[in-house]
Amino acid sequence: MKSRTNAVPFAAVRTYFRGSLGHYRAVGRGLLVCVTIALATTFIADHYGGPTLLYALLFGMSLHFLSEEGRCREGIEFASRTVLRLGVALLGARMTFEQVGGLGLGPVMMVVGSVVLIIILGGLLSKALGLTRELGLLTGGAVAICGASAALALSAVMPRNQTSERNTILTVVGVTTLSTMAMVLYPLIAGVLSLSDTQIGIFLGGTIHDVAQVVGAGYMISEETGDVSTLVKLVRVAMLVPVVMVFMWLFRKSRQEAGETARMPLLPGFLVGFVLLVLVNSLGAIPQPMNDAMTTLSRWCLVTAIAALGIKTSFQKLAVVGWRPVILMVLETLLLLGVVLSVVILAGLGA
Repeated sequence: MKSRTNAVPFAAVRTYFRGSLGHYRAVGRGLLVCVTIALATTFIADHYGGPTLLYALLFGMSLHFLSEEGRCREGIEFASRTVLRLGVALLGARMTFEQVGGLGLGPVMMVVGSVVLIIILGGLLSKALGLTRELGLLTGGAVAICGASAALALSAVMPRNQTSERNTILTVVGVTTLSTMAMVLYPLIAGVLSLSDTQIGIFLGGTIHDVAQVVGAGYMISEETGDVSTLVKLVRVAMLVPVVMVFMWLFRKSRQEAGETARMPLLPGFLVGFVLLVLVNSLGAIPQPMNDAMTTLSRWCLVTAIAALGIKTSFQKLAVVGWRPVILMVLETLLLLGVVLSVVILAGLGA
C-alpha cells in the first residue's frame, strides 16, 4: 500500500517532465530554424554588404510553409514574441544618461519634437491615404525613432488582429529599405549644403532610421561626425520608452475588446528591462566586455525575431496591400528630413 502511495508523486513528476520536455522540443525546433536564418543572413551581410534585418525577413518569408505545419509553429511564435522583447530590452545597454546630457539641450529638444511630430503626422497621413490609424502610428514611430527595432517594440504593445503582423512586416521592409537609401544619399545632401562635421552628425543621427545605417553614414565622413550621429541616434532610441507607454494608453480599449489586458501588464517587462539597463549602464556598473556582449546579443535577438516574423508572413498577403503604405513611409521620411534639416540650419545646431 505504501509503495503505491509513493508511486503517485513519481508518476506525476514523470508526467510533468515529459510534458515540459515535449514543450521545449517543440519550441526548440522552430527557434533553431529562426537562429539558422539569423546566422546565414548575418554571414551574407558581413561578407557581401546590405541590411541584415531585411535579408532575415526575406529568407524567413521564403520559408512561410513552416508556419502552417505544427512542428515548428511554437518555436516560431516564441521567437517572434519572447526573443523579440529580450532584444529590445537589451538595447538599453547601448546608452547612458551622461551621453544624452553631453549633447546639450538643442539636439535633445529637436529629437523629442521631431519624434512627436512625425508620429502625429503619420496618423493623419494614414487617414488621408485611406489606411488604418494603427498603421500610420506604427510607421510614424518606426521612422521617427529607430526603424525596424521601434516597429517591433511598438507592435508588441499594439492589439493583435488579422492585419497586425502584416503591418509590422510592411513597416520593417519599408523603413529598412529607406534607411539604406538614406545612408547613401544623406551624406551627399550634407556635403552640398557645406555643413560642419558636428552639424552633419546631428542631421544624420536625427533622420536615418536604423542605428547601423547611422553609424555607417557618420563614420563614413569623419570620426567626430560618427560620434555625434551615434549619440543623437541613441537619444532617439531612448524615446522608445515614453512612446511605448503612450501607445499602451492609446490602444488600451482595443486590447480590452480583444481580451489582451491580462497578457499586457501596466509596464511591459521589456520596457522595464530597457530602462534598468540604461540606469545601470549610466552608473558604470556594466563592464565593457559584458556591455559589448549584451549589444551583440540584442542584435542577434532582433535578427532572429525578424526571421520568425518573416516565416509567419506570406508574399500573397503583402501583395494585396498596394502602394499606399509605401507612399506613407516615404512621406514620413521626407517630413523628418525636412524638419531636422531646417532646425539644424536655421537654429545653427553644431555650427
